[in-house]
Amino acid sequence: MAFTLRQLQFFVAVAEQGSVSRAAQNLSISQSSVTEAVKELEGDLGVELFDRHPRGLTITHKGHQFLRHATKILADVSDARRTFSGHQERGGGRLQLGVTSLVAGYVLSDLLARYRRGFPGVEIGAIEDNGDYLEHLLVGGELDVAVMVISNLRDRMALQAEILEVSPYRLWLPLGHPLSSADIIGINDIVTEPLIMLTVDEIEENTGKLLAALGARPHVAFRTRSVEAVRSLVATGAGIALLPDLVYRPWSLEGDRIESRDISGSLPVVQVGMVWRRGSGLTQAARDFIGVAQGQRMMRRLGGQAR
Repeated sequence: MAFTLRQLQFFVAVAEQGSVSRAAQNLSISQSSVTEAVKELEGDLGVELFDRHPRGLTITHKGHQFLRHATKILADVSDARRTFSGHQERGGGRLQLGVTSLVAGYVLSDLLARYRRGFPGVEIGAIEDNGDYLEHLLVGGELDVAVMVISNLRDRMALQAEILEVSPYRLWLPLGHPLSSADIIGINDIVTEPLIMLTVDEIEENTGKLLAALGARPHVAFRTRSVEAVRSLVATGAGIALLPDLVYRPWSLEGDRIESRDISGSLPVVQVGMVWRRGSGLTQAARDFIGVAQGQRMMRRLGGQAR
């Protein structure tokens, strides 16, 4: 029996939420329906997508690989629906797009691929830079839209923003780290650990503020602008990391496992969104891009097209 879109949606929901119960709540269906769908999908594929343990589910390496395929299939189906629902391909035009470093490889790539498929005649110019400079370009009319971290957006009077994704901070640990088996992890449990610090966008600033507010002086073992470097360093035991779940992947490039755990207490979140100049007459290309982004956000929430 071939797998269904319903099974793919349920699998993606469990992978994103990290538990069957949260996925079922997000989908507004029973937990048994989600569990049954995932088991049927595993039976059809002949692989285990999740490791089951008393604390919940952990996606396997093969599950992580299949997640990319499942997400792309659902995106393609959403594009096909849009093609035949009145959003027909329009002519040319130009889109001037900005993006911050953190979201370039984690949000923009899929979004831009969907936009190109829907509007292949649009010429796209893109620039990657820090948030302050992108805000300057937006206010000056040199960019139509930016996809960026908007948690600390400076000029909210001149700019309009719409949230695409909210990502909480979580703790990254190497496999077998003593904290990985703790029932509750607090900030005080990690302040003595060597910290791998990511220095893109406001991540370093947010992490520093969080620890400083709790009177903790972090022991920074390494600073880097590369998320892949953070993964490799954490996976090989050089330190731990406190990063938004947006950029978490359970494997380093070398194939070493990385654990992710919640931390008790009030932690900041990273908001990723679209930003454009308030009151400006958006081009058709920009309006279409915003529409595609809104559609992708709704699909992430699994709004029930195939329920």
